[in-house]
Amino acid sequence: MSERPGSPSFEPPAGSSPSSGQPGQTPGDQPAQASQGRPQDPYGQSQQPHAQPPQAPYAQPWQPAPQWQPAPGQDPGQVQTRRKPRSGSGRLVALVLVGALLGGGVGSAATLAVTGTGSQIVQSGTTTPVVQGNGTAVDWATVAKAVEPAVVSITVTSGSSSSEGSGVILDTQGHIATNNHVVSGGQNGQIQVTLNNNTIYDATIVGTDAGTDLAVIKLTAPPSDLTPIAFGDVSTVAVGDPVMAIGNPLGLSGSVTTGIVSALHRPVRSSTSDQQQSPFAQGQNQTADTTVVTDAIQTSAAINPGNSGGALVNASGQLIGLTSSIATLGSSSSSSQSGNIGIGFAIRADQVQSVTQELISKGSATTPLLGVTTADGIGTVNGQQVVGAEVKSVSSGSPAEKGGIKQGDVITAMDGVPITGSVSLAARIRSQKVGDTVTLDVSRNGSTQQVKATLVGK
Repeated sequence: MSERPGSPSFEPPAGSSPSSGQPGQTPGDQPAQASQGRPQDPYGQSQQPHAQPPQAPYAQPWQPAPQWQPAPGQDPGQVQTRRKPRSGSGRLVALVLVGALLGGGVGSAATLAVTGTGSQIVQSGTTTPVVQGNGTAVDWATVAKAVEPAVVSITVTSGSSSSEGSGVILDTQGHIATNNHVVSGGQNGQIQVTLNNNTIYDATIVGTDAGTDLAVIKLTAPPSDLTPIAFGDVSTVAVGDPVMAIGNPLGLSGSVTTGIVSALHRPVRSSTSDQQQSPFAQGQNQTADTTVVTDAIQTSAAINPGNSGGALVNASGQLIGLTSSIATLGSSSSSSQSGNIGIGFAIRADQVQSVTQELISKGSATTPLLGVTTADGIGTVNGQQVVGAEVKSVSSGSPAEKGGIKQGDVITAMDGVPITGSVSLAARIRSQKVGDTVTLDVSRNGSTQQVKATLVGK
């Protein structure tokens, strides 16, 4: 029988190594495993049967394989072209798997300006924003020339296997942001970074956060002429804006692709314990078991394995996101290659910045919590039924309880952004910082009210 491709599902591509640890779970924010075996999202929000399929990062993997499926038997710098069978389900392939995101080899981490012990985020000296000479067309050649020096290629080697990903330079001290799934295998291996001028430097891991799939590494002996990435204002990004992705897909360093912002606040979820095969480590599998939920920027710019941890910039050459995963329609076979179909995802630059700053300063990141467990539900707004996240339980003393949220409430929006279900709420909460006060639209007994809650950390 012929197979018809179905709607894309979110799964990490094989070929990047999952993170070695899972973020801690706090009672009241992560519900117990559903009796029917349904996956649970990071904030204790159980998925309903119609919930989004798991999503994962997509970058050049390395040993322990996450859920994405890169092309098997690929060596760094060598691209293989092959047809891949399709199955009735699609897969979300993250550039590199962080925890559950990327399977196999090295993954890529989130990029962001980070401040660390004795280091500061330097705005002066960062990549000079590009001034477009033509208001009707973007001069992408000028953008690429300005940004490429701030984007690096990352190779992780452990034993006989290796994998590749991308990263962005955060400061002149040599801190580099990437995806956790890109470097998670480098704890016991070797990490090397190749700059835009083809010079190679050893690097060590400063800190990782499997829950957000972000990581920071540092060059051991950085040169004095590093070019840090310039950060843009994500709040001004709009659907339809032109963007460029820059990274190291399939070992092709310095590759640029262009597209537009396809959607904002797209909830991307990745959770799996399946073994995936690394494209650069044929025959060697790894297991991913970390759940990652991202409030992502969706883009049509082509993203492929190895792009994980790379830059997504606006027309002014400013970072607006760290490329981390893609959606793909492909075979369920771990030996098939997952590639771009025009649906890619990036971690918002503001989240990258806040998480990487924590990683640089203390080696770990704090997870913001609301204190509820939820499921997909339906509420009522102005007499009209709308989808949302139904509150199943509220933790005692939590921000949710203090704000007045009750069991049975349906959260339909947060800070004016629609909440379309349990995963959507989890992604929005995780994108915030500890101490942030959020405004939730709550449907209760047919009426709508607004509740404010100040997030705490775990």
